[in-house]
Amino acid sequence: MKSKNNNRLQLGKVNFLLLALAAILLIVGYFIMSLNEIVISPILLAIVYVIIIPFALLYQPKQQ
Repeated sequence: MKSKNNNRLQLGKVNFLLLALAAILLIVGYFIMSLNEIVISPILLAIVYVIIIPFALLYQPKQQ
């Protein structure tokens, strides 16, 4: 029988720290948006959704 753990994401401490950073930046971005800032908040939210979250999910530390 095949092990079912091969297809799962193996998230480590760094991955969770990056996801926590992304969550904080999302909260900050939406808070800035609530202040009617229409330049900074969309840029910040796009960076979080397009770069930081995928990087946090796909990052694998180098094996020593």
